[in-house]
Amino acid sequence: MHNFLNTVPFDLYELALFHLVVKHQSFTKAAELAGLTQSAITRQIQGIETSLGIQLLERTTRSIRITPAGEFLNRESARLLGNVEHSLAHLAQEFGGARKEIRVAVSRTIGLAYLPGFFHASLRLLPELGYRVTCQSSDEILASIEVNERDIGVLCPPRRLPKTLRVTHKFEDAFTLVTPAVFAGELQGLSTTKSRVEWLKKQNWLQIDEKSNTGRSLRLWMHHQGWRIEPTMQLDNFDLIINLVALGMGISFVPVRALALYNQRRKLFRVPLPHRFARELVVVLRKHRKLPNHIEQFVANVLF
Repeated sequence: MHNFLNTVPFDLYELALFHLVVKHQSFTKAAELAGLTQSAITRQIQGIETSLGIQLLERTTRSIRITPAGEFLNRESARLLGNVEHSLAHLAQEFGGARKEIRVAVSRTIGLAYLPGFFHASLRLLPELGYRVTCQSSDEILASIEVNERDIGVLCPPRRLPKTLRVTHKFEDAFTLVTPAVFAGELQGLSTTKSRVEWLKKQNWLQIDEKSNTGRSLRLWMHHQGWRIEPTMQLDNFDLIINLVALGMGISFVPVRALALYNQRRKLFRVPLPHRFARELVVVLRKHRKLPNHIEQFVANVLF
């Protein structure tokens, strides 16, 4: 151990500074967040590169680019930093009197109407807990849980979940097609499903971002149903989509449950169709880590 400490090329502080630079692609921003001058953080990174004998970042006057070696170091050390941060937080919570917290990441495609099911019981039964809630893409959530930056994720999963993660809850989330309420009379006047569908295809479509897991699945289902639509607008949030439909800006497939917060009768019309799309929502955790009791209790209280 003594020999290792004498030869280690950098410490955790320097490694954390390197991660800041990579995350923000900027020495200036990283220095601001770390409370250092730009020249000081530059010297720290240069010191790491000199000790390793490897270039991690390529610098120009206007930008930086991470090298393959830098990408490797950033990827392989992310979990280490996450584990250290988690261990220190857990130490403070268990022995230092700090308030226990749960770090929850919720997918941007999950509407506000779902959140009471995630938090309501725990807020009532475990009032001493604090929560840090972030809204991210599903890919970002999975990556953040793997490196221990988040404790729990709520998302629409990819086809293959990383082997390091496990699912604790599953929920089938049904969708419906909504239009502005002013279209209701015109749609009801169309006598067949075929004529109704042809009319709908000509409208402005608002769709969830096709790069999201939900967006990819929904777009594939629509193609299989013969709905080959090029959306007028793509968004990453169903609450925003529902509000825009209510304002008359287009039509969209949205989760039925997300409509609970909105006055559907006055502003929205749900179009009856013979087939429906449904996605799967899950709660995920790291597989191989023993959970603190307060996180286990929170997971047990989650309701879909």
